[in-house]
Amino acid sequence: MHGFGIVGTGIIAVTHASAIGAVPGASLVAVTDVLPDLAASFAAGHGCAAEPDLDALLGRDDIDVICVCVPSGRHAEVGVLAAQAGKHLVVEKPMDVSLAAADRLTAAAEAAGVRLTVISQHRFDPGLIELRKLLDAGALGDLVFGEATTKWHRTQAYYDSAGWRGSWALDGGGALMNQGVHYVDLLRWAMGPVAEVTAICATRAHQIEVEDVAAATLRFRSGAVGTLVASTAISPGQAQRLEVFGTSGTVVIEDGQVVQRSISGEAPAQRERAAEVGATAAADPADLGVSAHAAQIADLVEAIDTGREPAITAADGRAALEIVCAVYESARTGQPVAFPLTP
Repeated sequence: MHGFGIVGTGIIAVTHASAIGAVPGASLVAVTDVLPDLAASFAAGHGCAAEPDLDALLGRDDIDVICVCVPSGRHAEVGVLAAQAGKHLVVEKPMDVSLAAADRLTAAAEAAGVRLTVISQHRFDPGLIELRKLLDAGALGDLVFGEATTKWHRTQAYYDSAGWRGSWALDGGGALMNQGVHYVDLLRWAMGPVAEVTAICATRAHQIEVEDVAAATLRFRSGAVGTLVASTAISPGQAQRLEVFGTSGTVVIEDGQVVQRSISGEAPAQRERAAEVGATAAADPADLGVSAHAAQIADLVEAIDTGREPAITAADGRAALEIVCAVYESARTGQPVAFPLTP
């Protein structure tokens, strides 16, 4: 049995607790938060212990995996300490808010010999599994164009609910870094490494210091082209969408489910989006499904037990972060940004 601890008991910690409970061989042992009353309330609701601070949590011998659910700008800070204590790591997205911080975290995990996975749970959605099989089989031919869109809605009250939200220091950015980063990862996972990004960002509907609208064009190393859009200013919010076009076919995914599949030699198929596999956070950040998080945590447990790398590694988390950082740099300078970026 693998004992789990959660650091940070905000909105996403509820999803982690439920996901841990759904994984055979995993058990939530204890949590901690900088707000002790919040941790105590969370622990009472989830049948686990509440520790007064991070040191106490990391000192428990019955915990060997830590879920890092603190604000994004503290992911590496907490993760490094957990790795040094010999704990395996589940790090919420994004990996951190800078490449330098992500590299510190990776180095700490490698030095300690612990497994580290960065949450990108949508890779475990059924539509993405189907797409991955088609890509691996070459069924779409040479990739031509890819597009990822996150057109969501967040109220001003959402940003006002915690001082770190919508800040450069701890949120690391706005709609792209926080909400859109999942589909940044999926776009790269489908289309391959990026060579260059050109972008613009704006703040149109909220009183925050970061963007609530981001748009970018991407040139992939393969020669394919892509676009990336993320916003929290779209009312009432729409399904997240990934579109992949090749010389032999097209696949369109909405909220983790294939809604269009057209492959050369097959009859084209339009599918209605079924009842949610999980839920959608298009208008409510708490409206998340659990199954994909559970699948990723189960993958980490298996990786620990067998000694292999997790399906989603630190390098994967860093690659998505690099694209986000490039978008912000291009928007700041008004110039294209080439890869790789220098931390």
